[in-house]
Amino acid sequence: MRIALVNPPWAFTGSIYFGCREPHLPLEYGYARQMLAAEGHDVVLLDAQLDALSLQGLREAVTGFAPDMTVVTTAPSYLFWRCAPPELRIPQDTVHALREVGGLMVAIGPHASTTPRRTLQKLGVDIVVMGEAEEILLRLAGMARRDWSAVPAIAYRQGAEIVVQGGPHAGDMRALPSLIWPDAAVRRHAHHHHRFDGCPQGPGAEMETSRGCPYHCTFCAKENFRDAYRRRPLSRIVDELDGLLAQGADYIYFIDEIFLPNRPLLDALAQRRLKFGVQTRIDLWNHEMLELLGHAGCVSIEAGVESLSQEGRERLDKKCRMSTDELTERLLFAKRHIAFVQANLIEAEVDDSGEIERWRGGLQAHGVWANEPVPLFPYPGTPDYRRLWGPPDDYAWERAHAHYLAQFSDFSDIQDQRPLPLHVLERSDTAIMP
Repeated sequence: MRIALVNPPWAFTGSIYFGCREPHLPLEYGYARQMLAAEGHDVVLLDAQLDALSLQGLREAVTGFAPDMTVVTTAPSYLFWRCAPPELRIPQDTVHALREVGGLMVAIGPHASTTPRRTLQKLGVDIVVMGEAEEILLRLAGMARRDWSAVPAIAYRQGAEIVVQGGPHAGDMRALPSLIWPDAAVRRHAHHHHRFDGCPQGPGAEMETSRGCPYHCTFCAKENFRDAYRRRPLSRIVDELDGLLAQGADYIYFIDEIFLPNRPLLDALAQRRLKFGVQTRIDLWNHEMLELLGHAGCVSIEAGVESLSQEGRERLDKKCRMSTDELTERLLFAKRHIAFVQANLIEAEVDDSGEIERWRGGLQAHGVWANEPVPLFPYPGTPDYRRLWGPPDDYAWERAHAHYLAQFSDFSDIQDQRPLPLHVLERSDTAIMP
């Protein structure tokens, strides 16, 4: 079977999107491509963002390949499934451009995982996959439509109805291969995600050493994908890492939801003398492991602190056992061993603004950066969303987006200062709530 894996030509004008807008390696497609190819399928990965392809250029590439099946994602990469653009404008335009030339049209991503019916309707695809898609795509490849009823974690039309089979799929990390990227793709990947210690000397890349998180903070959109914590086998990580280093990669960003202390992994990284960045919780690291993290090559930590008060952290269900003073000490200790340390804050509603500014100023005086508190978007698939409205229904994204715009007048400094309503961003005939 001929299969095209398509990363759309992402653009974010008018969006509330919180994530980085540079191209990143689409890890989910990397796994799927290798697994499908190993089963004898002819697979092409078309990354319109990395390769700066217009919709017309993307259509020409798909037409030339003549796929039997085309897969389109609703988020720029796995790194941003938890903070994806709420609107489906770019995936809609992509599917519209490829509908006549792409064969069977399949959508994956956080929207398909949380609102499968509505995503199927909005995009006009044949199937959506709920959850982590690699193994489900492998099952769908070459399968006759009459056999779709045997496949879990998908939604599709059956006559006038939309059938939703099971819930989101969680991948087996032991089944995923060590990723091998084409030399040209690595060379074009100039971006070093969340790195501020110096100018890049070579390409950057992204990897994962684990998926999921053992915590259940109220703001984290992981209930329908990348939820349960699972580690990749160390041998697979090392093989993939060595391949990237051989291709000239100068920096690796580990996209793990939470990069936990792991001595065997850090020892393996230290042997390779690379530079890397992580996102983690500073309260999970003791002094010894922070020293080892720096020795292993870490030059960037994005640490979730979220709130400066015990009440705020409890409201966010952080399960944090440290006081603010202890968190501060741990951040300052980390800065002694790691070039860039960031403490993330979100709008917890109970923190004193003056105290926040004094705390931020004190950290910055010692070289630790802390952001202004970011307004929370109640992503479908978070405990915050369920607290407000219950389980996500077909209009969960519209509801959360309208609530967010109504609640806040000031936004994150990485967002447009006045994001547009969802029905303006999307094709207007598909996005209006009843």
